[in-house]
Amino acid sequence: MNPSSNLHAPSPDRGGPAQPLLVVRDLKKYFPVRGGLLDGLLNGEKKFVHAVDGINFSIAKGTTLGIVGESGCGKSTTARLIAKLMEPDSGSMIFDGDGVGEFGGIELKAFRRNLQMVFQDSFASLNPRLTIVETIAYGPMAHGLSKSDATERARQLLARVGLEPDQFGSRYPHELSGGQRQRINIARALAFEPRLVILDEAVAALDKSVQAQVLNLLQELKAEHQLTYLFISHDLHVVHYICDEVMVMYLGQVVEIGPVEQIYGNAAHPYTRALLSAVPSMDPANRTQKPPLVGDPPNPINPPAGCRFRERCPHAEPVCAVRAPALVPAAHLPGHLVACHMNDSQSGHSAAVMEQAA
Repeated sequence: MNPSSNLHAPSPDRGGPAQPLLVVRDLKKYFPVRGGLLDGLLNGEKKFVHAVDGINFSIAKGTTLGIVGESGCGKSTTARLIAKLMEPDSGSMIFDGDGVGEFGGIELKAFRRNLQMVFQDSFASLNPRLTIVETIAYGPMAHGLSKSDATERARQLLARVGLEPDQFGSRYPHELSGGQRQRINIARALAFEPRLVILDEAVAALDKSVQAQVLNLLQELKAEHQLTYLFISHDLHVVHYICDEVMVMYLGQVVEIGPVEQIYGNAAHPYTRALLSAVPSMDPANRTQKPPLVGDPPNPINPPAGCRFRERCPHAEPVCAVRAPALVPAAHLPGHLVACHMNDSQSGHSAAVMEQAA
């Protein structure tokens, strides 16, 4: 790929592989609820949806972190907060050792060149009035790259994602299939030469054969461009295939995070085990005989005190209603964090006491 003449290259890897590419600290986002006039006159109390409620995590360089959980748990809001598509109520981010949007840290424009996002709806993500080449070249041109260099970069990226530039470059989004449009979105994201790519349900709308092709393409591009991925998906099979680590969210909070094989083979949180038990199996002998979870998640406007999963948890005890569990290292599982009183020997939960005694 030709070097840019005016577009600055992504910031170098200053901290080495041991330094996380992204660190998120105590990120929060509450959305105000618009109540009726009568409700406001009677109590005057503002209500908020606790979309993201104090989450902490980091992403190592060159890895893929998957975020999973039920709809409404805060996955996509987390992605948009990281991409600075919306401002958090509180919390901070550190990108390769630099604060984001803070005094002395990385500037927002430079941060956005280093981070790109691919959305689920491949058609809505593209401008219907621009050709494919114009779509990919638009961003680099907006950041100062000449039209000829940006067009050449767009053609090279088109070829790399498996679309012949002479055949597809002059077409419009409505003339392409869903899989082809998603390849265009991936090429457009790579046009900035980013270091972090957020994939928000990027393959959910594709059929399985096309989905496999796009996943393999993402793996190849990750190795070629030394990319780091934040991968959001409902499909736990896809997450198992592409991710190095998995973060499980429930009602705006992180309940478990760890290496993918440990999460799938030895999940420590009851909610994670319930999610995995709901995954369809090809083995006829391994059938789900009863629903893994009963009931719906609590109201995010007024989440329950203590552990937010306790109302659906088969292991809930009085301590779960009194105190919220902290996200701490899981016993006997290195690099694995879980927020559950059964993992804390000092919590007073009977399962934790029995584990300590054993």
